[in-house]
This record gives sequence, C-alpha cells and structure tokens, in this order.
Amino acid sequence: MSPSSPTGNPIALPPQDVPSHPLSDLLLRNIDKALDAIGLHNYPTIKEIIYVLAIVGLAFLIGWVCRIFLLWLARLYVRMKNTDTGHALLDEHVLTRCSHIIPPIVIMILTPFALQSGNYAGHIVVKCMIIYVMVAFAIAINTVLAFIWKRIDTRDNTAKHPLQGVLSLAQGVVWIVVTIIGAALVLDKSPLSLLAGLGAFAAALMLIFKDSILGFVAGIQLSDNDMVRVGDWIVVPSTIANGIVVDVSLTTVKVQNWDNTIVTLPPYMLVNSSFQNWRGMSDSGYRLISRSILVDADTVREPDADMIAEISKLPGMADFIATTQKNGIKYDPGVACVNGTASTNLGLLRAYLCIYLLHHPLIGTTQQLLVNLLQPTENGLPLQIYCYTTTAWTAYEAVQSEIFEHVAAVAPKFGLQIFNAPSGIDLTNALEAQKR
Repeated sequence: MSPSSPTGNPIALPPQDVPSHPLSDLLLRNIDKALDAIGLHNYPTIKEIIYVLAIVGLAFLIGWVCRIFLLWLARLYVRMKNTDTGHALLDEHVLTRCSHIIPPIVIMILTPFALQSGNYAGHIVVKCMIIYVMVAFAIAINTVLAFIWKRIDTRDNTAKHPLQGVLSLAQGVVWIVVTIIGAALVLDKSPLSLLAGLGAFAAALMLIFKDSILGFVAGIQLSDNDMVRVGDWIVVPSTIANGIVVDVSLTTVKVQNWDNTIVTLPPYMLVNSSFQNWRGMSDSGYRLISRSILVDADTVREPDADMIAEISKLPGMADFIATTQKNGIKYDPGVACVNGTASTNLGLLRAYLCIYLLHHPLIGTTQQLLVNLLQPTENGLPLQIYCYTTTAWTAYEAVQSEIFEHVAAVAPKFGLQIFNAPSGIDLTNALEAQKR
C-alpha cells in the first residue's frame, strides 16, 4: 500500500533507478551532454534509440578491438614458435570467426542499463541479442570443430578414415542444442519442456532426416569396420561407381570414376549391398594377372628330337628337359615354381612360361604363380597365366601385354598355334590355295 501524507494524499515515489555499470554510466553521461547540446534531452524515445545505437556501435568497436588484439597475439605466437597449428589458426580465420561472439554479448549486457525498467523495446532487444549470441556461439564452436577435424585429418593414421561424417554429426548436434537453448531463453521456458514437446514431432523429424539418420548409422559401420576410406578404389556393381573415393561424409560418398565423372552414393547403399574394395591389392603391393590365351588343340603333340633340340636353346629349358628326362616329372607344391612336362609340346610351353615369369623383374616370386589349362572349349585349349605384378596401372598393363605378346610369339617354336577366328586374310589364302 502506498504511504500517505498527513493530509491523506498519497506520496509520489521517485522512479526506480536503472542498474548502474561504470561503462554504461560513462556512455550515458556523454550521450546526455550531446543531447542537451542539440536540444533533444526532453524526448525519451529518441534518447533511448540513440542510447541503443551508441551501445551497438560501441559493442562492434569493442569486438573489432578484441579481434585485432587476438590476431596480434596469434601472429606474435606464430613468430615465436613457428608452429603449423598457429599458421592454421590464422589461415583458416578461426580467431576472427570466434570473435564475432563479443559484440552481441556487450550489447546484451549494456542495453538494460540504457533503457528504463520494464521497457518493452529493451526486452525485444535483449531477446534479439540472445538469438544473436546463440548463433555466433554455434558458429564459433563449429569453426573450432572444423579446425580440430582438419588437424586430425592430416595425420597419417587418420587421414584416410571417414571422419567427415563425425564432424557433420557434431556440428549438427551443436546447432540442435543451440537452437533448443536459444528458443527456451527467448520463450522463457525450460529446455526440457521444449524437448518433451518435440516428442510429438519425432515421426516427422525421422522422415525429414531419414537420409541423415541412415547415413550416420552407415557411416559409423563404415568407419568402425574400416570398410572404405578416402583414396580407396571401389567398384559398386549395382551402380556406375568404379573409381577412387574422394569424400566420405554423413550423407554421401563421392567416387571419382576413371573418366573423371563423379558418382554420389548414400553410405547406407555400401552397407546394405556388396561392393568391391581394391585397397587390399594396393596395400599388398601386388596385383593379379589372370588371363588366358587359346591354343589350337590340333597342334598339341609329343615333341620329336628336333623340336626338343630347338626348345633346349631357350633360356632355362635345357636344364629342365635334362632333369625331367632323367628324374621324371616333379610336382612342386610351392607357390612359385616350374611346373610342366617334357611329354608334350604344350607341357614344354608351360614349363618355359613358368621359367620366363620367375625371371621377369616385375613378377612377384613370393606370390602364387601358375601356368595351367582351363576347361577346353570349342575354340581350343585356354592356357591361363596366373601371377602377380606391380599395382601401378600403367606398368601393370604393360607387363600383362608383354607377357601375352611373348606367348603369341614363342608358341610357334613349340609347334603350337594360337587360335583365332578366320579373318579376311585367311579366306583369301584359302581361295588362292584352291586356285593353285
């Protein structure tokens, strides 16, 4: 109840004092003097607008000064220590982005001192600054997270792991938390009550973020099982993806095909369906050559003395023929050995090719090496060469071509004919033979 004077009339109370702050007092006194000088001291609305504008200007000035000071300290540290981390902080503008949180904090602190208690405009300004602070805070945290991720991503033991999805998840969580807290502060409600209200929208959220949720779960499986890394060569049979993985994120896996086109896949496709990863081949340092050439079955026969004498002139064949004729056929169980026979010209060719491959500088002798026959076909006997060579694509193709070119060239010395379908020259030769 309001106090009364002896005459019974209520006593007018002085207006409630606005909270004081040294910085705000100094700023407001100077603004009052300026308003007095131009005759606007008796207009409270204009005065409050000028107060707020002055506070905003001061806040951004303080933010700019703090940013300059932080950058100066960082450059000084870099000059003294010369570390990669210091250079990265400057190059990626981490401190600059983090300093954006300073102006809204200053505005939010000083604005209540400039406005009368219970002022609606001041309440709106404070709410807006809360939103500004939360957004700037989220940007600052996500900038720091991105910086940390880039530093981890450059390490040898983690550079090829799909950590981009983890970063995307962390940044998404930051935005969700900041949004909930900001909304709770603006609405003057508890964050827990807002979370309880979100339960009603869980189904809608799951539908909207279906790819993100599935991608996140699949990304964890890909990372935990080390199924795919950046730099892997993968082939996904159900798609046109056949190339190098260039990016693994929360929702996409980007594959650069050999024709330089980019194929984008959701991570859960790699988990739910099969795909071929050539990383094991790259890590082993060996790539398989498994190709066959057709030999005309009609040209396979027992070698005569002249053929054996001619074949003995080839590298390594004299010792093989002599040993085989003396001791019989030896079936060596080793992974890289000479297996063949001296009883047929095709067996001698198999032995020669084993010797040839064992002495080839780009064929791995610690890996499986075979020269064998596959199931006969109507086109001849498939002679398969199974061995390992370098993983470099150009060298691999060159070695493979060299081997089969040599097989085609040396087969006639063994009295063998490589099968191929009749061509125009074959028909011409047959017609000329009939005319003669």
